[in-house]
Amino acid sequence: MHCELNIVHCLAVLAYDGTDFQGFQIQKNGRSVQQELEHALYDFGKARVKTVGGGRTDAGVHAQGQTASFELEWSRDLETFKRALNAKLPNDIFVRRVTEVDTKFSARYSATSRVYTYRVWNQSERDVFRTRYAHWIPERLDVTAMQRAAQQLVGEKDFSAFGTPPQGNNPVRNLMRAEVECVGDEMSLTFEANAFLYRMVRRMVGTLLLVGRGILAPDEMENVIQRKRRSGFSAPPQGLTLMEIKYA
Repeated sequence: MHCELNIVHCLAVLAYDGTDFQGFQIQKNGRSVQQELEHALYDFGKARVKTVGGGRTDAGVHAQGQTASFELEWSRDLETFKRALNAKLPNDIFVRRVTEVDTKFSARYSATSRVYTYRVWNQSERDVFRTRYAHWIPERLDVTAMQRAAQQLVGEKDFSAFGTPPQGNNPVRNLMRAEVECVGDEMSLTFEANAFLYRMVRRMVGTLLLVGRGILAPDEMENVIQRKRRSGFSAPPQGLTLMEIKYA
């Protein structure tokens, strides 16, 4: 008996180790997460399945909650599809779940906010088992000062001091959350916004690390935002993880 294939509109939540990728989006030269995902999806119907990513990640940046929406011809349940898709993907990508969504849904344009976390380990000795996923800072950081400075970033502001728009020319973003937490020798810097400028998170982290080192006073963060003082350099990519993309 021949099973009738249905067009299913899907949203996949992905985790990946970004170390060996040039980013999420398809690149002319270099391996990308989107390319690997679309290659695996091609095997299901021998036709290209175009995916829309929920967020951009640069080369070397990881994800626990990246999303991708796409249409698929499929006749069975989505849990079976998820297992089959994971069997076709390389070991550094894993599909955490797949759900059916409305035909008008877009992983990118339907998102209400995105959450990134940057990991720093703060101890005198390098831990070789954390170098792929966190940024090592050997000198002691002032966590309280960094927390004070981070709060000045919250709100709807022009964030040109920290990055450039990936499309268009609007640098205004609504940063809903900027938190600095420390447990033992590991620090996490978490940011949630409706969207981010290119390199915005890593430049904010680099600036907060200047505060932690005592190079920049916490109250000077406002001068950085107003571009009266230069921001810090971009923190290395391996400490950054896209944790979640939220939808209404």
